[in-house]
Formats: sequence, structure tokens, C-alpha cells
Amino acid sequence: RTGILEHVYPAFFKALSHPDHIGIALSISMAGYVLGGSSYFQALLFGGAWAGLIYYCCHEIYEGYMLRRLSTDMANIQTSYLDNPDNSFWVAEANINGQSKVVGMMAVMGKRGESIEALPHMVVSFQGRRKGLGSQLIQKALDFCKERGYSRLVLDVSSPQMAAISLYQKLGFVQTGCHSKTHTNRWFSKLARISVMRMEKFI
Repeated sequence: RTGILEHVYPAFFKALSHPDHIGIALSISMAGYVLGGSSYFQALLFGGAWAGLIYYCCHEIYEGYMLRRLSTDMANIQTSYLDNPDNSFWVAEANINGQSKVVGMMAVMGKRGESIEALPHMVVSFQGRRKGLGSQLIQKALDFCKERGYSRLVLDVSSPQMAAISLYQKLGFVQTGCHSKTHTNRWFSKLARISVMRMEKFI
């Protein structure tokens, strides 16, 4: 849950700093100032309401994605991944303060008709970052794809996930598409200014 919802704040600040949203925020604040009889409080209230709407949209996009996954493939990992030879699921553990803890997970799902492996999940906790764990997990997925005879590995990543995008590019993935379709109302994506990038790597 944390690995998904941590993207809400970066997405929110990125959206709020967009010139269009800054202009709208200033206009709404000015309207509040005028309607409130030169009230600075009213101006802040109107501007805050706009910012709150943007945050809500960002939160709903990632929350919706997480709930959708938890109710579909992640509801039964054994059936979705482990019982299918073309799918797989990995969990990374590390010793932290004398205790073994999960610091990462990744899943791949094969599509024989398209000769591709999709990577629907990859999460690395804060404790496992900046240690090369993400690169190791991706390499594990690439090795698995090669063993199964797949020609490429594809994944989707949201535009605010700059660290993940940088990692994928470093590992040889290239962007092949971009869309704004998420698991929520399309207007949420427009207001949050979140796009989904399709990236892939030939093996």
C-alpha cells in the first residue's frame, strides 16, 4: 500500500506547479478575494479548495489502482502467478535491525499471443532503495523472460514516478507510448495531469 500511495504527493506537487493550474489557482483565489469583500481568508479558502481538488484526484488515481490490483491478480498470488509457468512472482527480503523484512516485490505476466511479458508490479521499500535492488529485480524478470522464450518485457509507469522512469531508461527500456487512461474517471487524470507511459525492452 505504502509503495503505491507514496506517489500521491509527488504527483500532487507536480500537477499544482503546472502553469495552467497556477493560473487557475490565482484566478480562483482572486475570485474569492473579490466575492469575500477583499477578504484574504476567502482568497486562501478558494485557492485551498482548488488545491484540495487536485490532491483528491491524485489520491484517487493511485488508490484506485491499488484497490483494483488487490481485487484482481493480487487477490490470489498463487493462482495468478505461481500456478502459471509463464507468470512469476518474487519477493526480496533483507536483514534490518536483526529482523528479516520484505523490502521489494515484483511480478511478471506472460502474453503468448503477443510474445511479451508484462511487468504489472514492482515495488521497492524505502529500506531497500539506493542499493541496486530495483536493478536486480528487473534483471531477474529479464532472465525469466529469456528462459521462457519471450522477445520483450513491457511495463507501464505513471509520469510522476521520475526515479522509476530513470531506472528503466538506465536499464535499456524505451518509451513506446503514452496515454492518460487510469482506473478512475478520465477527468481525474486530466486535473491531476498524470499520464501513463508504456516502456519496453527487447531481450
